Amino acid sequence: MKTFCGRANPTTGALDWVEESEEYDYHQEIARSSYADMLHDHDRNIKYYQGIRAAVARVKARGEKVTVLDIGTGTGLLSMMALTAGADFCYAVEVFKPMAEAAQHIVEKNGFADKIKIINKHSTEVTVGPGGDMQSRANILVTELFDTELIGEGALPSYEHAHLNLVQEGSEAVPHRATVYAQLVESELLWSWAQLQPIQVEGARLVPPQDVGRCAGAPSVCDIQLGQVPTDHFTPLGPLCTMFSVDFSKPVSSAPQAHSSRFQAQCGGRAQVVLSWWDIEMDPGGTIVCSMAPSWTYPDPSTAPWRDHWMQSVYFLPAESKVQEGEELSMTVSHDDYSLWYDLATGSQQRAAGRSSPPLRPCCTCQAHLVWTRPRFGELNDRRRTEHYVSALRRVLKPDSVCLAVSDGSLLPVFAHKLGAKKVISLESSGMSKQVIEQVLEANSLKGGVQILGIRPEQLSSTDLNGDQISVLMGEPYFSTSLLPWHSLFFWYCRTALASLLQPGATILPCSATLHVVAVEFQDLWRIRAPCGTCEGFDVSPMDEMVQQSLDYRESREAEPHPLWEYPCRALTAPAAVMTFDFTQCVPQQPINSQGSLPLIRSGRCHGVALWMEFQLTDDITVSMGLKGPASEQGVCEWSRHRRQGVYLLPTPWESSGDRRSAVTYSLTFEPSLGDIKMDFTAGPTP
Repeated sequence: MKTFCGRANPTTGALDWVEESEEYDYHQEIARSSYADMLHDHDRNIKYYQGIRAAVARVKARGEKVTVLDIGTGTGLLSMMALTAGADFCYAVEVFKPMAEAAQHIVEKNGFADKIKIINKHSTEVTVGPGGDMQSRANILVTELFDTELIGEGALPSYEHAHLNLVQEGSEAVPHRATVYAQLVESELLWSWAQLQPIQVEGARLVPPQDVGRCAGAPSVCDIQLGQVPTDHFTPLGPLCTMFSVDFSKPVSSAPQAHSSRFQAQCGGRAQVVLSWWDIEMDPGGTIVCSMAPSWTYPDPSTAPWRDHWMQSVYFLPAESKVQEGEELSMTVSHDDYSLWYDLATGSQQRAAGRSSPPLRPCCTCQAHLVWTRPRFGELNDRRRTEHYVSALRRVLKPDSVCLAVSDGSLLPVFAHKLGAKKVISLESSGMSKQVIEQVLEANSLKGGVQILGIRPEQLSSTDLNGDQISVLMGEPYFSTSLLPWHSLFFWYCRTALASLLQPGATILPCSATLHVVAVEFQDLWRIRAPCGTCEGFDVSPMDEMVQQSLDYRESREAEPHPLWEYPCRALTAPAAVMTFDFTQCVPQQPINSQGSLPLIRSGRCHGVALWMEFQLTDDITVSMGLKGPASEQGVCEWSRHRRQGVYLLPTPWESSGDRRSAVTYSLTFEPSLGDIKMDFTAGPTP
């Protein structure tokens, strides 16, 4: 049996559906999962262990046999903790078949096979009674059903069903309670991810369409490592508010609800963004707490536990509003069974509206929030980046220039028109993207200044150009289907398809691209792939073996995309340009190969290699999609927030003494027929 998987095709800029073997889908799921990250989360594990011990002790003190239901068991870790704490029997439910099989191996390896029953079902399908999956209802409910938004993995419906069908009345629950916190802030950085800001070009002010400014935006949460947003990049306008709590030891409702918190504004400013996180109390007394609070809330940020499976949430208010110091405000969080959203009202608005019904879930009505991702909004709002592109265009454009723009949802054609190009044409293969750019043109009375064609580059003809030849071909380049940095090389394929329509000596902007690499020591990101071996005294090596088998299936020699500004790292080598792509020429027929080595010049543990693209707009203007500048003397890196970088994790970290006696060797091959780069990195003694 085969399965179809979506995969970006850099040669066409499209998402292709590729036929794979039936094993591929779940191998990829395992290889890219967060299981290793959770097993390395000692704070989470020890808090669960303490909560389970306490719950088992409370049930035993009542003279009852302890029967545990563990929903979402994963490796079976929490069930093994429960038996070690004195439970009599555990039912461990896991819906993902490969994970359930791994849990069975782990349970057997640790000697608990006779006391733990692995049930490979969704918890809502579990049956109780003679001949059922469970002989009787449990009196302790243990779960790990949470995501960054707390309820996004369906925790509420699962708890609701469990209380009705699977556990006894008055049962214990670990965790016992979850509480959601939120803080209203003003942040130019974060707000730039939600709304298009006015842009200055040649003394003119380009404004966003009114429909975009009035739009409530995309409904999905923005989950990030909030600890990596410096505190000087936002201003709190109110206190940290306790929004609501869920007691998991009592019947839980998945029905939509709304909760409000009233407070006075601590200072005046623009209410734009809500920062939110949660904690879980493992016991009724709230003495065992696992918190998702960002690192800057800790007296010593370095002591904050790191986790990537649970982060923090950023919510963008439906509209920006000015607030005055001391003003009475009411912040409301609403939720359905899978997601949360926030709204803000002043005291007078509250009284006028009466708040008879909770705020509606935000929904994009302008299409821009469906076309542009949040990092893309930030990229378009980056003034320094805009200046680079405008400066480059100013140098190459002439009054008789015929310009063609190839990028998704790009403002470059608007800039080219404002800079005086004779004719500007933009190709937008997406109908929605075309409509958004048309809105921008109309909002700035430029509707006739740029011709937008909803076709692909290979479909463009001389007739579309009215017989003109293209004198300037430009791109950022940005394509919505790009996953890895070099997928933007689709621009090169577009340039090749358009070769017959270019003037002799036509300007190509950017004129080239360079792939850069640097070997790094990650502060924490290494945990997502590192084998665990033993976790809190339990042997979980079968899990390590399963992940490695899935990595070996295809992923082990591939890079994966990560926004490295969220994941601190140190450069252990100097950055190096390892491959250059000349856009003034067509895509070659033959592969491009590059081999070499990167001497390790700093001491540390080399976990892998970061990869990114830099685009040369003109002879002296380059835009980096990776490092924003040289690493510090200690090797600390500052990364672009707008694009994801490639990360190649070594199978085994390498200890570097920093004396150049060891190096990371590389072998790279760009395959023109695939538009992708095959790679291999190895750390060892200097060749």
